[in-house]
Amino acid sequence: MAKVGEPFDISYVFEYLVKLLPTLKITLLIVVSSIVIGLGVGFIVALPQLYKIPVLRRFSQVYLSFFRGTPVLIQLFLFYYGLPEILKLVHVDVVKVPALYFVILTYALHSGAYMAEMIRAAVGAVDRGQVEAAYAVGMTGFQAFTRIVLPQAMAISVPVFANLVIANLKDTSLAFSLGIMELTGKSQTLAVMSRHFVETYISLAIIYFMISFGLEKLFHLIERKLLKHESRIVSEEKETRVKKAKTRRFAVGLGFTRGGRENEA
Repeated sequence: MAKVGEPFDISYVFEYLVKLLPTLKITLLIVVSSIVIGLGVGFIVALPQLYKIPVLRRFSQVYLSFFRGTPVLIQLFLFYYGLPEILKLVHVDVVKVPALYFVILTYALHSGAYMAEMIRAAVGAVDRGQVEAAYAVGMTGFQAFTRIVLPQAMAISVPVFANLVIANLKDTSLAFSLGIMELTGKSQTLAVMSRHFVETYISLAIIYFMISFGLEKLFHLIERKLLKHESRIVSEEKETRVKKAKTRRFAVGLGFTRGGRENEA
């Protein structure tokens, strides 16, 4: 049996943890940039779905189908190798553009497809009656959205958004296929040079796990903060309904109807 690597040595795990940390900033740059841009793209793509704009809705459906139905690795290759060739047709040369920009663009558009569905579902989950009540008291469409719909939609979408961010973090491990020296790319280099493959990937797994665990706890805290206000409103509404029910029972006990007249035997 051929020897794959060197004998296992736990000391390399701690050594490679230190060596991998400097490349963490590249991974986080990809994640943060793609999520921020993806949110903007997702909001724009979700609008035709929410307002049922005929032509734009069809374009958004094609966009969603493509980016949700193809692997992100294929999308990376298409944008990195295919986009420059397409732009050459209009005399735009992007050959010298760093590969990192193509990676961020690909992950942003990929994330945007999932963000669009998240926004559409979250906004659709808000009770339509609340919006109609906002219109009834004189609010504009923008005021109703920002004051009524948006806060509740944000609270609803936090768990899905957290999953998307963590999934995006793990998907960045494919960026090394375009020569980006992020966490996975650096670990590949260390493993090949030292032949301590197991130790390298254990170190890499620890870093990914710690970041994912931290993000999970952070989003859970944000969700609790957002739901706290909504829970207080629900409690106040429940208390009001209980008081009204007690008042009605008290009025019935005194022998009065809703019109305020005494019931006659």
